Amino acid sequence: MTSITIRNLDGSLKSRLRVQAAVHGRSMEEEARVILRTALNQEPQEPKNLGTAIHGLFRPLGGVELPELHREPMREPPSFDG
Repeated sequence: MTSITIRNLDGSLKSRLRVQAAVHGRSMEEEARVILRTALNQEPQEPKNLGTAIHGLFRPLGGVELPELHREPMREPPSFDG
């Protein structure tokens, strides 16, 4: 087994780790191992397309029917004659 040292750990984070370890009946070191193991054993998720993610959030709310708007034909772009 290898070991690591974590420097500059925030005092409040260390206190929370100590309390969580005590709740689970483990040492702080074992609690940190469990946290790391749990976090790193999860399958990485594919990044979502933003549009798909937004659609997924609002899908349960139902759809909205919007009237079709009349659109003018596109203008010709200006010519840049010197």
